[in-house]
Amino acid sequence: MFSLQIGTLWFPPFTSFVSPLSFREKSTSFCINRTSCGGELKTNMGEQWYCKNINRTEAEQLLRQEGKEGGFVVRESSQRGVYTVSVYSKALGESGGVKHYQIKISDTGHFYLAEKHTFDSIPEVLRYHEHNAAGLVTRLRYALGPMGRCVPATAGFSSEKWEIDPHELTFMKELGSGQFGQVRLGKWRAQHKVAIKTIREGAMYEEDFIEEAKVMMKLCHPRLVQLYGVCLQQRPLLIVAEFMENGCLLNFLRQRGGALREAWHMSMSQDVCEGMEYLERQSFIHRDLAARNCLVTEHNVVKVSDFGMTRYVLDNQYTSSSGSKFPVKWSPPEVLHFSKYSSKSDVWSFGVVMWEIYSEGRTPFENRSNVEVVEDITRGIRLYRPQRASQPLYQLMYRCWHNKPQERPSFAELLEDIKKLAETQE
Repeated sequence: MFSLQIGTLWFPPFTSFVSPLSFREKSTSFCINRTSCGGELKTNMGEQWYCKNINRTEAEQLLRQEGKEGGFVVRESSQRGVYTVSVYSKALGESGGVKHYQIKISDTGHFYLAEKHTFDSIPEVLRYHEHNAAGLVTRLRYALGPMGRCVPATAGFSSEKWEIDPHELTFMKELGSGQFGQVRLGKWRAQHKVAIKTIREGAMYEEDFIEEAKVMMKLCHPRLVQLYGVCLQQRPLLIVAEFMENGCLLNFLRQRGGALREAWHMSMSQDVCEGMEYLERQSFIHRDLAARNCLVTEHNVVKVSDFGMTRYVLDNQYTSSSGSKFPVKWSPPEVLHFSKYSSKSDVWSFGVVMWEIYSEGRTPFENRSNVEVVEDITRGIRLYRPQRASQPLYQLMYRCWHNKPQERPSFAELLEDIKKLAETQE
């Protein structure tokens, strides 16, 4: 339920829309009128139709996938303090289409989509257009939430219960193998698809495994692969995680990259950046960010995975003492020379991931040995601009590869820049 208070005025709850998607609500604060953008006057948006963190391209993808006449979302525009209603209609071409309407404010401070119909609040505007198209391509019939909310795909897993009975798991086909062992498709209680990661004997200390599981269970974000639980009652040890239908991003790019529209590359880059911005806020360092360690859903949403090397650090910096292998072609100078990790070393790796996305799965420095790559990076040589990447986009990548960590952008800054580029790309 949504209600709005401005000063002493109280507007009734907005309950007309029932979302077909079972997403967890998330309150987000935003300016409600032109005079309030200094921050004095704000309201909380907890409704499922409000999608703060999706751009124009993602809104279109979400609405097209649902394919419902009058399906809509309200999203934040790239212009600060401006909001847009994105609506799907089958009248817009053979396969349907999406129209975008900016919510405007009159000289008297009223909100509207159609100039003749102004209201005191955004929910009232939407309530009116639920029943009246009034200049829109169709009525607002069907409210959608943001794609990929952090809700386990396997209903029944509890955040309190993190140890899973192995007898409740059914093993199916092999999906691949990772740093610590095999990954297989499975089912929990014969109903829910999951990915089951088997830990090879001797691949890691059991204490390390349990610590990794505890770390992963604390992380919950739409752009991170969700851990559901672990099996400690038998050997080999098992990790049970969210199943991602389209598999590894690297293979996805190599197999389908040529068929993807330009907007998808930007959307995938933003997906990864959103996941990493969350890790940055949580003071987590990934330490092995690469396309091979990202997975793709059936709707082509990318999520960051493989936290086998992740460590929680209070000072945002961790110097490796184990001498464990690290991915040379994705690593910045301070990691190559001093094994010194931080969120800014993750930023360097993210620049390489963007390069992988726009080069459709090519190997960075593909004709160079690891020794040669270390020499090249030390001398200031960087990856070339992929053909599909615009100059502004390449400049964004290049900023991630600054020799000095403190001169690289944060993931929060990168996310804002990517959103702006996505808006101008349309």
